[in-house]
Amino acid sequence: MSTRTWESLTIPAAGTYNLDVAHTRIGFVVKHMMVSKVRGSFGAFSGSVTIAENPLESTAELTIQTASIDTGVGDRDGHLRSDDFLAVDKYPEITFRSTRVVGHSGDEFTVVGDLTIREVTKQVELTVEYGGAGTNPWGAAVWGFSINTEFDREEFGLTWNQTLEAGGVLVGKKVKIEIEGEANPA
Repeated sequence: MSTRTWESLTIPAAGTYNLDVAHTRIGFVVKHMMVSKVRGSFGAFSGSVTIAENPLESTAELTIQTASIDTGVGDRDGHLRSDDFLAVDKYPEITFRSTRVVGHSGDEFTVVGDLTIREVTKQVELTVEYGGAGTNPWGAAVWGFSINTEFDREEFGLTWNQTLEAGGVLVGKKVKIEIEGEANPA
């Protein structure tokens, strides 16, 4: 892999890099019954990052197949696929397209972009931690990253909920996204 030094970071050369699906996890966390958290992930997705000569002008895109949601509980996954939540038959994809990098400090970048769920598009801000670049044992180039963000699911039309007898609601409004991944030259 061709790398270069930019502001004391060793980063990949300018170019387009695809997400390595085998080494990337797109996870989420949502509060359950006001007392615990449910974690899940999406297993089917694709994406790419185009690193510009000036890394602050880089772009990224991600497409997630909504039917690939997995929380480890079949009944819950079925409910999340239903019209109450993701409505996977009507809205088979969640997409993200970056619009700009708004800043960075060391290996942490702030990226703003458009998140679309159920045909509702809202601007979100991601915290992206660059993990470094290298070559795997088989000679392939790789670089890594961690991404975090949080959004209100109701802003995307995901409004189903149930009031609890003791007060509060069954499903929290805030969804935390946690992505750990690697990318390879396209």
